[in-house]
Amino acid sequence: MSFREESGSEDGRSSSAADLKKPFLHTGSWYRMGGGGVGGSGVMGSRQSSLMDKMMMSSAAVIKDTAISAFLCTMIVALGPIQFGFTGGYSSPTQSAIISDLGLSISEFSIFGSLSNVGAMVGAIASGQISEYIGRKGSLMIASIPNIIGWLAISFAKDSSFLYMGRLLEGFGVGVISYVVPVYIAEIAPQNMRGALGSVNQLSVTIGILLAYVLGMFVPWRVLAVIGILPCTILIPGLFFIPESPRWLAKMGLFEDAELSLQVLRGFETDITAEINEIKRAVQSSSKRTTIRFAELKLKRYRVPLTLGIGLLVLQQLSGINAVLFYASSIFKTAGLTNSDLATCGLGAIQVVATGITTWLLDKAGRRILLIISTAGMSLSLLLVAVAFFMEGSYSESSNLYHILSILSLVGLVAFVISFSLGLGAIPWIIMSEILPVNIKSLAGSVATLANWLTSFAITMTANLLLTWSSGGTFTFYMLVSAFSLVFVVLWVPETKGRTLEEIQWSFR
Repeated sequence: MSFREESGSEDGRSSSAADLKKPFLHTGSWYRMGGGGVGGSGVMGSRQSSLMDKMMMSSAAVIKDTAISAFLCTMIVALGPIQFGFTGGYSSPTQSAIISDLGLSISEFSIFGSLSNVGAMVGAIASGQISEYIGRKGSLMIASIPNIIGWLAISFAKDSSFLYMGRLLEGFGVGVISYVVPVYIAEIAPQNMRGALGSVNQLSVTIGILLAYVLGMFVPWRVLAVIGILPCTILIPGLFFIPESPRWLAKMGLFEDAELSLQVLRGFETDITAEINEIKRAVQSSSKRTTIRFAELKLKRYRVPLTLGIGLLVLQQLSGINAVLFYASSIFKTAGLTNSDLATCGLGAIQVVATGITTWLLDKAGRRILLIISTAGMSLSLLLVAVAFFMEGSYSESSNLYHILSILSLVGLVAFVISFSLGLGAIPWIIMSEILPVNIKSLAGSVATLANWLTSFAITMTANLLLTWSSGGTFTFYMLVSAFSLVFVVLWVPETKGRTLEEIQWSFR
């Protein structure tokens, strides 16, 4: 059955309008019951029905628990953020080898590193509309293809042109992934697990970074690029075995598919009547258009969640986390550590552990309290680093006090990364995916994701200049941003723990 036939005139729209709004890619229908909705008739239809019944019976034996079903779906899409993290971490351990093998200058390699941000900006702009028209799963499939091609281009590069092309393609895929994955997880997760499952996104990013750091110590850069293909190569077939977001299906007018998708996610023995009715009411009460004009974003019900989403994602990057991680090795050397690569891997491992703790705490403690602890810890840690750098200028490098101050800057750096990972790393993406109303999610989500990547690009490009000007001054700026983030959270960010997406979005009306 085609979607034009299936959707018919659910909302009274003309068939031509429906053609424009309905998705052209929809996968994961292996869980459909019996012959209803499955194409074919006669012998073929009965065979398909029998096959589907058998698959449903075997699936029912496995997917009876809400936690298991939502968890497994999250683990599959988490391959996308692992790819995200691997892309970000790739340039650190490979810098000297790539420069040597291809005869690049430092500036040429810097361009290579920054092009992923440029590609991600383009991906962020496109991500909302892509996920709107072909769904969350279709978007991840499309994002996987340029990632795979990009890694192949890098692995076979003979000069900078192939490196740059590959990095841009990777960045585009990462830009789409960074928006779609947290949205998909928020839309499929039960409310009592949404925080924990949502934080798996950031946890997977940190795992990807750590994998790039560790593997980069042992394998050549071309082999490391080939290894980078694996997450998306596994993700593509995995997407065929998980359901599409029920909220997106309902928004598209595919209510039968939405109900079936939700039933798979919650378990076949679970009563989903209340939840599916709430989703239908939310969809029916929102605008009938799948797009919205920029002028309408001024309305309070749209302006407030959009401001919160963009604010948190911009402040996440303005805190200087990417600059700090990028220049971690130089700070380690200043502290007297001889193996900066090993120390960088250690920092990556710390980030994974701290983010894992956040995953465990989110649905117990709540979003607000973790954000408050995180931003307060970041402010104090950056203050320590800034003071240490300012005081270092007053002492000779051979003095004991200079060495102590260097150690303090190292301690402050580690404390900053831990504090960031406990809240501001994962939670802004979770809150963005929770608070945006369904009828502006594509536009507003793209704007928020683009703002995040633009800020990341600006911080990465200016960090070296700022650190050359004044290390103490640079960390003072990052400290002031973190302090403002604390105020922003305390005054304006609501608690979303234990509330359905529909309840959260109604609270802004």
